[in-house]
This record gives sequence, C-alpha cells and structure tokens, in this order.
Amino acid sequence: MAKKLRVAIVGCGGIANGKHMPSLAKIPEVEMVAFCDIVESKAQEAKAKYGTADAYICTDYKEIVKDSSIDAVHVCTPNKSHANITIDMLNSGKHVMCEKPMAKTAADAKRMYDAYKASGKKLTIGYQGRYRAESLYLKKLCDAGELGDIYFAKAHAVRRRAVPTWGVFLNEEEQGGGPLIDIGTHALDLTLWMMNNYEVESVVGSVYRKLADTENAANAWGSWDPKKFTVEDSAFGFIKMKNGATIELDASWAINILDVKESCCTLCGTKAGADMDEGLRINGEKYSRLYVTKPDFKAGGAAFYEGHGVMDPSHYEARQWIDSILYDKDPTVLPEQALVVSQILEAIYESAKTGKQIFFK
Repeated sequence: MAKKLRVAIVGCGGIANGKHMPSLAKIPEVEMVAFCDIVESKAQEAKAKYGTADAYICTDYKEIVKDSSIDAVHVCTPNKSHANITIDMLNSGKHVMCEKPMAKTAADAKRMYDAYKASGKKLTIGYQGRYRAESLYLKKLCDAGELGDIYFAKAHAVRRRAVPTWGVFLNEEEQGGGPLIDIGTHALDLTLWMMNNYEVESVVGSVYRKLADTENAANAWGSWDPKKFTVEDSAFGFIKMKNGATIELDASWAINILDVKESCCTLCGTKAGADMDEGLRINGEKYSRLYVTKPDFKAGGAAFYEGHGVMDPSHYEARQWIDSILYDKDPTVLPEQALVVSQILEAIYESAKTGKQIFFK
C-alpha cells in the first residue's frame, strides 16, 4: 500500500459535493483532512460526510496554506479565486487539482502556470470530459493515427434552455463569462486534446446576450432572473491553428436550436472522421465504399486505466490524479494545455468586444 495522501478541499459547494469528494472517498490512498468554505456550515457538512476523525474546517483558505502536513489541495471555488488560491498552495509546497476553467483570465492562468513551474509540484485542471469511455477510445484512435491528419473540428457545448441559476454562474465578475467559459471550455479542451495541437495562430469570436432578458423563461432549472444574468447566453469562435487546421467552437445556455450536444467534438481527418452523436461514430471510406462504425461501450472491453476496472469519469479523473502524485507521473490534463484553452476563450471574448481577429505569437 502506498502512503496515504492528506488532501484538503477548498470550496465545499456543488462541484466538490457532486464530483471531487465522492471520487476521492473511493480511493483508499486518500484521506480528506481539511475543508474550507466561506460558508462555515458547508465546510462542516463536508467534514461530517467525508472527513477523517481529526479533520478540521476553516473559512479562510490561508489556514490550509500554513498547514505543512497537507499533500494536495482541490480548489473548487468560483473562477475569480482559482489563481490566487492555487498559486498560494503551490508556493507552500502542495500539489493542486483546480476545477475548470484554469482561471477567470488568461493572465491569471499564466500566473498559475509560472507558479507551477517554479514550485516543483503538480498542477492539473478538472476537465473530466476526457475520462468518458468514448473520449478515451477516440483518443486512442487519434494517437494511433487512424483518423490521419485532423484538419477540421467542431467543439460542441450547446444547450437549448439549460441556464444554471444557482451559485454565481450568472455573475460576470465572479466567473468571467457565461456558457463559453463554463461549458465551452470542456468542449474546447476535449477537441484540442484529440487533435494534440495547441499551436494557435488566430481567433475570431462572436458573443451574444439575446435571450437573457426573457421573463419567466422555460429552463431546465427554473426561470432565471434577468437582472442577475450579467453574462452571455451564447458564444461562437473560429480558431485557426498554425498548421492550418481550423476549429469551430459553439457554446450556449439558451438558444433556439434543436441540435443540442455538450462536452463533445466532431473531428475530420484525412483517413477518417469521428463524432460523438449516439455515443461515438467513426466514418470513412474503405474499398470504394463509405462506412460508419459505432463502438459498443456497453460490453466492457479493456480497461483504459492501468490496473483498474470500469470507473465513472469522475473516479477516473481522481484516480489518475492521485496516482500522478504517488508515482510521480504526469497527470492527464497538463497545465500548459489548460493555459491554451484559457487563452483561446479570452481571445473569443476579446474578438467579440473589439470586432477584430486576435493573433497569437
């Protein structure tokens, strides 16, 4: 048995309760020993459910910064605070798993990356879409060259009416944006990862706030308050890579469309194409005939993670992250990859604001 890692949770809200803490609780090499939230009762509830007997709570994350016994920290706070908390934790000698997106701004993401490089510790970002069975299978195909040169792709993050009405999702100051930075970030991360291409030439974007003022709107989580809806309801980007490849990114919480799909991508390569409709479809041409194949993910198959059987995506994410610390390996999501995602998202916002194409160095 490897040593037990002492893990702290900063931010005990929805994503911590829905993903991070339940997944960590399944890993025998982990003990959750500290819980921080500005709402003390949330930290107390998390400790009662997931903490060790001697676990403690706090409302100021700097108490965890000062605790040299903690090995790793999961940052599950609003986007605005990702950078400062992560940097302080790295500087104090702790590994950090930060929820997506990496930061509210590209400059903050770069500060996080610089702190990571200087610290000698590990940093990863919570892009759990990579760990779905169809994502892992498609990544294997891409890495094996079975799609050939992927020169065109679409990153899909489109909801018809599913605006998150809780927390600070609608608050531009806390989050930095709406669906683009919330769910568009997942789709873009997945697409770039499949293409294994992070060299951006330029970005053009359009951002809209067209339906946000609707009173009593139909919505998956109940009508939103237009007065609190200070971010976009949809956004679109066109990304040109230095090798000539192009990516279209569509993101919406509310738009009049029936073709809805989220945290998935469409890939077009010289040998074959792929999309995530109906699970996963691979299309191409063989012996002068077009074909479509659909891998069956209900039948089990080989484990995608060494030494472990079937896991849900959140468990995969936590397992590989903890093992990267225990066995000194790279985590699946590298900070330099997440930094490029943040830079592209900010470029889309900037292009929409200025009406100009944004060029990368």
